[in-house]
Amino acid sequence: MWELTKSFRFEAAHALTGTTFGADSEEIHGHSFRTEVTVRGTPDPATGMVVDLGLLEHSMEEVRRTLDHKLLNKITTLGPPTLENLSRFIWERLQHAGRLTRVSVHRDSCNESCTYYGPQA
Repeated sequence: MWELTKSFRFEAAHALTGTTFGADSEEIHGHSFRTEVTVRGTPDPATGMVVDLGLLEHSMEEVRRTLDHKLLNKITTLGPPTLENLSRFIWERLQHAGRLTRVSVHRDSCNESCTYYGPQA
């Protein structure tokens, strides 16, 4: 079994209410995000690949364009723009791209990340 991870970056702004950070968090502010998408599988005997990286990259680029330089609060299907919701949102848009095992979203400037492993049975 193999796991293959590919990443992308985006810049976005948000505002969060009801946190212990108070007013600092409630004001619109931006972050640099790094997302890692991991797929698991056995390489196809004909191609030698777990997943065609070109197809995965194309799908990831669509998601990146949805989030990059946007105010995340305006993306209604995201919900509150937390790391948790971002990782789930990205999973839902990439789940067709292969056998996803996890999506991790990092806010490196804050030394924070969240990993989503998909819906649990």
